[in-house]
Amino acid sequence: QVQLVESGGGLVQPGGSLRLSCAASGSIASIGVMGWYRQSPGSQRELVAQISSRGSTNYADSVKGRFTVSRDNAKNTVYLQMNSLKPDDTAVYYCKANIMRTSTLWSNDYWGQGTQVTVSS
Repeated sequence: QVQLVESGGGLVQPGGSLRLSCAASGSIASIGVMGWYRQSPGSQRELVAQISSRGSTNYADSVKGRFTVSRDNAKNTVYLQMNSLKPDDTAVYYCKANIMRTSTLWSNDYWGQGTQVTVSS
C-alpha cells in the first residue's frame, strides 16, 4: 500500500506565506515526478508545479516567481513554498507522485487527499 499524506494548509492573509508538505509512505521502490495541483469550487483541477526526480521544475504561469517546489528524496517528500499569496490562490491543493512499488515492474500515479488553502483578509 502507498499513501500520500499532505499537511500545511490553512488560512492566511493576502501577501502571506504557507508551506505545504506531502510525504509518501508504504512499499516504495522509487519515485519519479512529484507535483502539486489545485482546484477551486466550480473550476477544473490545474497543475501548479512539479519536480522531477533530478530536480527539474515546471510552474504554472500564475504562480511563477511566487511559489517554489522542492523535494527531499531521502524523506520521500515534496514541498510547495507559497509566498505573496493572493485570494485567487484559494483552493484545495493536491499532491501527486509517480511511484514504483516494490516487487513491481511499473509505476503508477498516486494522489493525496488534498489540503485547503484559504487566502482572505
